[in-house]
Amino acid sequence: MATGKIALALGGGAARGWAHIGVLRVLEEAGIVPDIVVGTSMGAVVGGCYVAGKLTELEGFARELNRRRVFGYLDFNLAGSGLISGQRLNSKLEQHLADQQIETLDRRYAAVATEIGTGHEVWLSRGRLVDAMRASYALPGIFKPVSIHGRWLFDGALVNPIPVSVCRAYGARYVIGVNVNADMFGRGAVVPGFDAHTDPSLDETEPSEKSSYGRSARQLLQRQLFGRGDGAPGISSVMLDAFNIVQDRISRSRLAGDPPDILISPKLGDIGLFEFHRAEETIERGRAAANREIDDIVREVAVRRRHGPIAGPDGAQQQAAK
Repeated sequence: MATGKIALALGGGAARGWAHIGVLRVLEEAGIVPDIVVGTSMGAVVGGCYVAGKLTELEGFARELNRRRVFGYLDFNLAGSGLISGQRLNSKLEQHLADQQIETLDRRYAAVATEIGTGHEVWLSRGRLVDAMRASYALPGIFKPVSIHGRWLFDGALVNPIPVSVCRAYGARYVIGVNVNADMFGRGAVVPGFDAHTDPSLDETEPSEKSSYGRSARQLLQRQLFGRGDGAPGISSVMLDAFNIVQDRISRSRLAGDPPDILISPKLGDIGLFEFHRAEETIERGRAAANREIDDIVREVAVRRRHGPIAGPDGAQQQAAK
C-alpha cells in the first residue's frame, strides 16, 4: 500500500452537486492531486468526469445550461419505474466517456449505489464508468434504476451520502469530504404544537387547477415537476426534499462515526434541487468554500506526503459489496 494516500469523498445533492466542480478547481490550483476519488450521486458524476480527464467538458456543459435546456434533457417516462428515463443524459455522458473502464483510470475511483430490495451498499469500482455513474445518481422515482449483473441499483445517497468510509477502506489516510447539503437541512429542528389547518388558497381543487385540462401534456409535466408557481411544490420537489431530509440525517450520523479529516461545506441553501441552470453561481460557491479551507488542506497534505500513513479511525475498514 502506498503511503499517505489522499482521497476525496464527494456527496450527493442534485443540482447543488455542481459545487464539486469549484472545489476540484481550487484543489487543482493548489497542486492537490488525490489518489482516490469516491462519489455518491452527483458526486459520482463530477468525480468520474474528473478522474477521466473530462472535468472541463462537464463544466462547459453545466455553465451553458438554462431552464429550457434542462427541461429538454428530461425525457419523461410515465410507464416505467422512474419519471425520467435518463436516456438523453446518458447519451451526453456516452458522447464524452464512451466505453471508459474504471480499471483503466489513472486513479482509484468508485461510485456508491444502493441495491433495491436488499438495501445493500454497493461500491462500483470496476466496469463501465458511465454505468457506475448512472446507477449512483438514479434518484428513486425520478430516474429509472440501473441493472448491473442482476442487481437493480439506484441512488447511493440512501445508504452513504458522503462516502468517507469507502475512502478509508481503500487505504486513504487523509480524506477531504464535500457536503453540498449542509447548508440546507443542517438547522433542522422540532416544531411542537403546530395548528393543523390547511391553507385554502393552495387547495388543489381551486379553479386554477381545474383549468389545466386545456394545457399540453408537456406543460402539465413541467408544472408537476417544478411546482405551480404559487408556493405549492411539484411532485419532484416533494420526492427530492423527502429524499434529501433522509440523506441529511444519514449524513450526520455517518460523519459523526467516521468523519473526514476536513469537510468542505458550500453555502447552497437557496439553490433548488432541480436548478441545474444555476451552475455558474453554484460552482463559484464551491470555489469559495474550498478557498476557506485550502490553507489547512495544503499543510496537512504536505505532512501526509512527507511522513506517510497515520492511524485511521477505528472501524473504518469495510468490505466492498461487489
